[in-house]
Amino acid sequence: MSAAITFDTYAFVKKLKDAGMPEEQAKILAETHTELIEERLATKRDLKELETNLRHEMKEMEMRLLIRLGGMMAASIAIVAALVKLP
Repeated sequence: MSAAITFDTYAFVKKLKDAGMPEEQAKILAETHTELIEERLATKRDLKELETNLRHEMKEMEMRLLIRLGGMMAASIAIVAALVKLP
């Protein structure tokens, strides 16, 4: 996933310090949050790419099912035709 999400670590650390948290602890928390955001959150672009991939896969599956159904219909017609010709 592309990490196009911005997270203002300076403002985050400042808010935590203003609330009484020690600066070192606030910095570690900000770093951890940044890592989580970069690794775990999907951007709109990520979702659009996923949608495109899923649509492509669905079209491929649709084509395979269509071919399989056509083959089954052809086989059914051949069986019925063979049965009709039996004495």
